[in-house]
Amino acid sequence: MAESMAGGKQSLVDTVLSQTEDQQLRTTNVENEELIELDEGNLLAINENKTDTKDFKKKGENILLSLTRDATQALFNSLWKIPVEQKDGAYLITLPEQKTWMPREKPVPKKKAPTKWEEYAKSKGILNKKKSRMVWDDQSQQYKPRWGYNRANDDTKDWVIEVPDNADPFEDQFEKRKTAKKERVAKNELQRLRNVARTQKKKVPGIGLAPTEQPSKDHLSKALAVAHKSTASIGKFTDRLPKEKPSKFTGKKRKFEPSIGNLGNEKEKQLKVLDSVSKKVPTINVTKAANRMLRQDEEKRAQDKQSKKTPKKLKGRKASLGLGKPGRQGGGNKKTRGKRKR
Repeated sequence: MAESMAGGKQSLVDTVLSQTEDQQLRTTNVENEELIELDEGNLLAINENKTDTKDFKKKGENILLSLTRDATQALFNSLWKIPVEQKDGAYLITLPEQKTWMPREKPVPKKKAPTKWEEYAKSKGILNKKKSRMVWDDQSQQYKPRWGYNRANDDTKDWVIEVPDNADPFEDQFEKRKTAKKERVAKNELQRLRNVARTQKKKVPGIGLAPTEQPSKDHLSKALAVAHKSTASIGKFTDRLPKEKPSKFTGKKRKFEPSIGNLGNEKEKQLKVLDSVSKKVPTINVTKAANRMLRQDEEKRAQDKQSKKTPKKLKGRKASLGLGKPGRQGGGNKKTRGKRKR
């Protein structure tokens, strides 16, 4: 079988080579092959054959083509000697180790820092076992996915839930289950963000009052202010600590005057308004007002000048309609004017 495959390949190669016109390309032999350095791992061939400088000046391009052909042919001859493997209908070869050191464009990527769970599993000797995707579902008596759509043992489709003995009988167990799931999802997302921040050596992006490993003084005071206002009375009847200072994160309250207040304060405000109105010193900027009036006068004069001028097109139209200067009864020549008088 192997001999038949080799014979088929050789016949195919001979057919391709016979169709070429160049006699040099019809053969796979290479002259001075021992002077060509090959590195199959990098698919590199270095031809060290020297040429005469006089011939190179005259036939430089042909010499370079010949040297390139010899190096390429020698590389392919060595690749054909490597054992061939067949996988999924394709022929593959395994290249040997590289002989020539090739510089990289970018540095070698660093290994990712292990997560907390990976460090804990390594210290405890816990091995990561891959779970199967399909799980047996007792209710439907068939295999279903472990997670996702139409998963096995899906408790969200239960129409009734048994209330535990130590739970409040009036508590909504469905809502409790949904809340617990949201908390688990939020906790997992927070742990994921912490792992990403640790690998990038940055702080954990917090949203609102997300827990931090080393909370600052402002963070604690803000959390305390939010906790005070979380009651039904919005912190009005919340007990304070003995030496607790008012929080700076509560915001400023708007102050409104009472509808029935002090008449003396109201009288004083009204007098201030009357004083500002009756002051002799004008509050208007005289210079600005004068400049505005002058600018308006100039704009009006410019508009008047433009209205007095009549364009040439309009003059010709007036003459054709008999609308000339005052004193004349329309345009036209003298003969027409005389006829009209008669």
